[in-house]
Amino acid sequence: MFRPRSAPRAGAMPLLTALAIASVAGASSGPAAPATSTPVPPPKDRAYPGAIQLSVDASDLERRIVHVHETLSGVGPELILLYPKWLPGTHGPQGPIDRLAGIRISAQGKALSWMRDPVDVYAFRVHLGPGTQSVDVDFDYLSPTSGRVGPAELSRDVLFLEWNALVLYPAGYFVRQIPIEAAVHLPEGWQFGTALETVSAGAAEAKFGRTDLETFIDSPLYAGRYVARFDLDPGSAVPVRLNLFADQPQFLHVTDEQLQAHRALVQQAYRLYGARHYAHYDFLYSLSDQIENKGLEHMQSSEDGTDPESFTKWADYAYDRDLLPHEYTHSWNGKFRRPADLWTPNYNLPMQDSLLWMYEGQTQYWGQVLAARSGLWSRQQALDMLAYTAAYYQLEPGRAWRALEDTTNDEIINPRRPMSWRDWQRFEDYYEEGQLFWLEADTLIRERTGGAHSLDDFAHAFFGIDDASRTIVTYTFDDIVRTLNGVLPYDWAGFLHQHLDSVGRPAPLEGLERGGYRLVFTDTPAEIEQKREAAQHRVDLRFSLGIEIDDKDHPGTLRAVVYDGAAFKAGLTEGMRIVAVNGIAYEADVIKDAIRAAKDGHAPIELIVRVADRYRVAHVDYHAGLRYPHLERTGSGPALLDAILAPRS
Repeated sequence: MFRPRSAPRAGAMPLLTALAIASVAGASSGPAAPATSTPVPPPKDRAYPGAIQLSVDASDLERRIVHVHETLSGVGPELILLYPKWLPGTHGPQGPIDRLAGIRISAQGKALSWMRDPVDVYAFRVHLGPGTQSVDVDFDYLSPTSGRVGPAELSRDVLFLEWNALVLYPAGYFVRQIPIEAAVHLPEGWQFGTALETVSAGAAEAKFGRTDLETFIDSPLYAGRYVARFDLDPGSAVPVRLNLFADQPQFLHVTDEQLQAHRALVQQAYRLYGARHYAHYDFLYSLSDQIENKGLEHMQSSEDGTDPESFTKWADYAYDRDLLPHEYTHSWNGKFRRPADLWTPNYNLPMQDSLLWMYEGQTQYWGQVLAARSGLWSRQQALDMLAYTAAYYQLEPGRAWRALEDTTNDEIINPRRPMSWRDWQRFEDYYEEGQLFWLEADTLIRERTGGAHSLDDFAHAFFGIDDASRTIVTYTFDDIVRTLNGVLPYDWAGFLHQHLDSVGRPAPLEGLERGGYRLVFTDTPAEIEQKREAAQHRVDLRFSLGIEIDDKDHPGTLRAVVYDGAAFKAGLTEGMRIVAVNGIAYEADVIKDAIRAAKDGHAPIELIVRVADRYRVAHVDYHAGLRYPHLERTGSGPALLDAILAPRS
């Protein structure tokens, strides 16, 4: 947006009238440049003179309509209200403004007129009467009622509230300078969890203490009919709590062994980072197939979700147990220490994501390391999960044209909408490929210092500053390089640029080799992968035929096709459904048997596939058998990777 050459004078004609006159006057000379609105005032680091009183009614579980009422004092003489657009943790413009309805703004019971800004549709210009000092805002947030609209946020037994979706706030101020007090009305008898300080909690309403808008939005609320809480750091002056919200009460059973692994997570994180940046911490953990299973970080809490039976069938759901270590790590990396270009003073200025390879990539690394060190994973499970990551990036074709650093823009380009060729587009590789090159950095430090130093020392120096402080400290590329050089003098800038800027470079597997392992393939999947396939009703043939099959609702449906793989060359695409394999009705075992049989022959595998109401025959010319990734010891050099995964005492 830009400011007009001269600001409108008092009493100037309305904008729509001026546009109409300009349209007539310029009719003979073609279209004129469109007029623009006055820019929304930028945020300033000054105290907001009033406060927001927010009341949220989330008790309508059947219709999933959340009723919002807020009172803003200290307004005038002009008021522009903003709806949060750029959301921390999602790294992109994902504010769900399309779900607002019934907006009414009033003062002393009298309706005020408002207009959405024609350029910035997340801004609402309110026409205040003389002397107006406070306004009331009412609207409904229409939470998704079906998967067609979006993932469920409210169900009959569990809900979560993202405060950013439920508040309008005044433009012109840093959000940390806007005071807010909130209350929430929940279904009677429900319990809740949040990092907010609770002032009172009655049978149906909870009230929270005054805080600033930045802290408030960073402290979501989970609630449910069936809830269990566990102290993960008994006796500590800084509590860490595991809050479980389940569809049914039997899913809340947690064994002593499971609890000890979660307690060990807290202690291993403290040994790694050497400081904490919260007054207390709450894992808000849903065990539900009714609402969205999330993973979203906050300074003093995290939103986590997984299958309802993740505790009661512990052995079957190991594949997802790095979720909590990942989101917990973000309290240090991403929330307390944050990329300088990702921090903004309010939620309506654009973010830049250039350092997500650090924010998410190193968090992905530490999340899996902490899963192993705490006992949430065994060492073998951690190795098996790492093998699948390495194999994916060894296979991935998109690296031939796209640099890793460019993928840090993906949350802005495509906020996780479905994609037909994810591996060719190279989507969000800064997570797991970032993990691989941070492993390379760790093993490099260990090798060159004879085990005296490691990436642990970097984490302690980088994230362990200002113990107990919750004031955000930003970082730049140079800060990362400087801290790495403090651990081991080396050309770290060149190291990082080689991984971030190169196109066509092989997958970064040097960390595995230096760690004492190599990637191999066998015809049998790892146990943790077998459990994942069974739990998710999927058949993973990415490393053989080049397909992944979803058998949950419509067996044989292609969930993904590897770009330029064997199935791709036969004309298969995501969304097709396999009906028969070599003339036999599709089943998972049937297609696996066909792959085994083709290894000893020359005839292609014949697939009958359905696309909408059409059928076709595809001949897949593949003869290398079933292939599943594993890591095996090289037999030479120390097993640095084993040392990395071992718990710290």
